[in-house]
Amino acid sequence: MLDAPATYVATIEVSAGGAEAIAAALEGAEAPAAMAVTLFERGEGTIEVSAHYAEEPALEQLLALLGTAIGASDFGDLRIARLLPEDWVARAESLRAPVRAGRFIVHGRHDRGKVPRSRNAIEIEAGLAFGTAYHATTRGCLIALDRLSKRTRPRRVLDVGTGTGILAIAAARALNVPVLASDIDPIATTTAAANAQMNGVGARVHVVTAAGLSHLRLSRASVDLLFANILLNPLLALAPAFARAVCPGGFCVLSGLIDAQTRQVEARFRALGFSLDSRILLEGWTTLLLRRGNRRNVRRD
Repeated sequence: MLDAPATYVATIEVSAGGAEAIAAALEGAEAPAAMAVTLFERGEGTIEVSAHYAEEPALEQLLALLGTAIGASDFGDLRIARLLPEDWVARAESLRAPVRAGRFIVHGRHDRGKVPRSRNAIEIEAGLAFGTAYHATTRGCLIALDRLSKRTRPRRVLDVGTGTGILAIAAARALNVPVLASDIDPIATTTAAANAQMNGVGARVHVVTAAGLSHLRLSRASVDLLFANILLNPLLALAPAFARAVCPGGFCVLSGLIDAQTRQVEARFRALGFSLDSRILLEGWTTLLLRRGNRRNVRRD
């Protein structure tokens, strides 16, 4: 990654109520076009929203987007920083220890010698893609997979918005089944495919670049388990397509949601024939495990 061009990150801290609107506005803008948008909880009801760009975005354009999203007076300082041409995500992760999520342990290359080799140990190099177990949404999805795999054996899995491929890799290793993974970002799909190969499941994880379920293979998918660790608005928009893709009795694991957004997602999916199986709450973020066509008692953890 040392030969990669410099990238730029625009960062702003806002209240939890405005974070989703800002993230959706930044993610949906054609100019400047973001490579990825992330949300991180900073405590006391504050969310940090970051958008990453291949070229330096114009401050005036970003301010206009924010003003349209939540009103000009409702957000703080917007910071734009140039990132050096290096694997900056991996550099940040190198300062952290391996992370456990259920039976899974996720680590970087720097910790390869410290983690016992097993089917539950996953090595992830983030590169310029997003999705590591350090964020609560990813941990929540891994925990959901761990719990689900102890009581059922999905045979066909789809991971929408795969990022680094971590959920697809975990499913392929834990369930020993083929997994179809997708992302709108070609950098993410390249990274996910490389990570799958590195973790010994390159033959079982097939990665495609697509928006939503627009790829032919995705539109025809019929699966027992679907992951989508994305944002509120895409989850709501893709809900009908997810309902078509998930077989009766199959499961959706949905995340990328702050706690206040979960009822809206639950209602949307309930109207499409899903019932709530359980919620996993971590650090202000919620992961939902939903089942299509079968109502069960709800567990709250």
